[in-house]
Amino acid sequence: MSRRYPESFYDLGDGDVVFRKPATEQHYREFLAVLGVARMADLRVPVVSTLGFGVHVVAAVENWRIYRDDTGGFPPGFIGGGLFDEIITTYYGQTLDLYRHIRGMGVRVLGVMPPQRVPPEADPEVFFAAQQCIRRELLRLGVEVPDLRSRVTDETGFQRPELCDPDDFVHGNLAFGRLVLADLLDRGL
Repeated sequence: MSRRYPESFYDLGDGDVVFRKPATEQHYREFLAVLGVARMADLRVPVVSTLGFGVHVVAAVENWRIYRDDTGGFPPGFIGGGLFDEIITTYYGQTLDLYRHIRGMGVRVLGVMPPQRVPPEADPEVFFAAQQCIRRELLRLGVEVPDLRSRVTDETGFQRPELCDPDDFVHGNLAFGRLVLADLLDRGL
């Protein structure tokens, strides 16, 4: 991979998570305090997260050259196959472990899918397949995955321009955020 595997960003505790970056840990503890609890296992509200869906990094074209055949394409069945899924779940293993840990505490978790935007350095085929792999794994773990793709994409499968941040190749804009929030509210949050 052209970028190394993500560094560990947390430690697991008894019914809790301890974030390694001091600023992240401080924000997390302040949030828990506002809710009147000392640890994640005591939460009575769902956790909403986008962790793990930043697949544009792993989808970088350079990462996948070794797997392409002489025509420049992938061998039949490679994308979405066993080796591909193992690469993706290994790369995002610690993030998936975090979701698994939180679900193991009995906390409701929603993993929100990102804008359907593929930056120029990423391979769209890999991006969409990696995203599906992460989605399947989260569903298997009991994480709810709000999926707005049918509402935010055009016939190409990419995010509609009016829902994109024009100065950023990856993120959605405020209108996209409003759609995500409306969907979360419809789910009882």
